[in-house]
Amino acid sequence: QVQVVESGGGLVQPGGSLRLSCAASGRTFSPLPMGWFRQAPGKEREFVAAITWSGGATDYADSVKGRFTISRDNAKNTVYLQMNSLKPEDTAVYYCAAAPRFPREERRTTSWNYWGQGTQVTVSS
Repeated sequence: QVQVVESGGGLVQPGGSLRLSCAASGRTFSPLPMGWFRQAPGKEREFVAAITWSGGATDYADSVKGRFTISRDNAKNTVYLQMNSLKPEDTAVYYCAAAPRFPREERRTTSWNYWGQGTQVTVSS
């Protein structure tokens, strides 16, 4: 089993920045592909970004491309989401997910095996 824990959420003004962290633990015999999703009140969980086990390839939703950056430090078993130029529409609970192999359909929530509890990001004046 794999445990995933997010941290770093908070309240920020429009145009500001936050960095989220996702720590993986448990039976991770090697680094795992990781993804970030978010869910706003009354809406379905949506894809944000994903990264391969080595960090050699990434994928971003159009809504965040150019503003968010996903990266990882495998020595720390940690994945990061750097969020810049934040907008009110970025307000959501952000979830980290993991899978044994990089999913063929990485933008679908059902493609990922392990999920964190989420961390709240609020962008407001």
